[in-house]
Amino acid sequence: MNITVPPHWIHRVTRLLAIAATAVFLLAGCVSMAPSYQVPSLPVSPSYASDTSQKGESAAALGWRDYFTDPQLQALITLALDNNRDLRTAVFRVEEARALYGIQRAEQFPAIGAQASGDRSRIPGDLNLTGKPLEGSQYRAELGLASWEIDFWGRVRNLKDRALENYLATDEARRAGAIALVAQVANSYLSLRELNERIVLARRTIASRSESLRIFTRRVEVGSTSRLNLTEVQTLLTQAQALGAQLELLRAVQGHALTLLVGAPIDFPFLEKPLDDQAVLVTLRPGLPSDLLIQRPDILAAEHQLKATHAHIGAARAAFFPQVTLTGVYGTASAELEGLFASGSQAWIFSPRLSLPIFDGGRRRNNLDLAEARRDLAVAHYEKTVQSAFRDVADALSARHWLAEQSTIAQTALAVQTERARLSQLRYNNGAAPFLDVLDAQRDLLAAEQQSVQIRRALLSSRVNLYAALGGGAMDVVSPPAPGTP
Repeated sequence: MNITVPPHWIHRVTRLLAIAATAVFLLAGCVSMAPSYQVPSLPVSPSYASDTSQKGESAAALGWRDYFTDPQLQALITLALDNNRDLRTAVFRVEEARALYGIQRAEQFPAIGAQASGDRSRIPGDLNLTGKPLEGSQYRAELGLASWEIDFWGRVRNLKDRALENYLATDEARRAGAIALVAQVANSYLSLRELNERIVLARRTIASRSESLRIFTRRVEVGSTSRLNLTEVQTLLTQAQALGAQLELLRAVQGHALTLLVGAPIDFPFLEKPLDDQAVLVTLRPGLPSDLLIQRPDILAAEHQLKATHAHIGAARAAFFPQVTLTGVYGTASAELEGLFASGSQAWIFSPRLSLPIFDGGRRRNNLDLAEARRDLAVAHYEKTVQSAFRDVADALSARHWLAEQSTIAQTALAVQTERARLSQLRYNNGAAPFLDVLDAQRDLLAAEQQSVQIRRALLSSRVNLYAALGGGAMDVVSPPAPGTP
């Protein structure tokens, strides 16, 4: 059986959809009862006391590939950004928040659906007045409007804005996690390189002292030195061996930590070359604390959360006003399938509803109080985040300055201890000093070598921490646009 839809039906449906779209457009300008948003004042000093220099590059605009030039470190950071499970979890949370925003945004628009139905029924004779069985049919084709709230007071729109701000906050948290991950991988890599260099120094010392033990053992055998000197040489050797074993353990643990950060198995060869002090080449410009407001993703996330609480207040306020919802069905109905679209078969239902709870036990009042309390909590959280960011930068600037001083002092101390060990050995060989002087000089030389490497690595880590504290690479980490936004 062929059913033809008359042209006037198509025209009516099209006109109905146009009216609905126009209504949505006009109602989009409804009032919003959310409080006006103002950025809280900065609860920090206007500048960093530890560094007044404004020379250098902006950390936020400087990508991590431009800042970390070591090819092996770049490969590790790339692997970590692709495989780190914490960062992957953050990405999934962004997708979750994005979907929640899409669901809430859809509440602004009417849900229109088409449906068709057909019924065939038979009623026994003893259930009707005629005493005869009755058979009947009913066919319907309808275009329905589900219960749709007309957003006079901005309740639905504020709920949509809150979902949007939550989505943006989640994405900023992902970006903050990416920056933190880059810094963690860099610091872990530098620590591993530090341990490599310290192990090389320890192995060199163990080899030297093993040779000394062989020589002194031979001297004791021929009677040219005392057994006391031999035990002192043995003491030096065991101390170096204990240090070597301790460093090997630390290196293994650090390697495991780096593997966990990267999120994938890595083949990290033992590198004997010293740490490259030029691994971080670019001098960073700290700028002003106000710059952190647009550079640090964690601050931006806190601000989006604060904006979300403002939208929540607007939705809670709108709940005190009448809620208007529309439900409607427009279509055609007929007892015969052939007459479904015939003239006079139109059928419609229009059901507007106005609702306003008169007594709810203070539920709406308490819901508004809750929204305002959460706004106050978000303000405190935002201010604490700004203060923490300010401290991170100040700590990193202080560390960069004073570790540079310590590194210079450590290099001088190492040169002095090297010369002292050489002179002590020379005086002992000429019989002008006891072997105890040699013992003390070599012990202090090993400690100076180890400390020099540690301070150099700490200085590099301070530069890494400063890069992260200033929002390093924030502009290099692009966020996906929110659905429905330009």
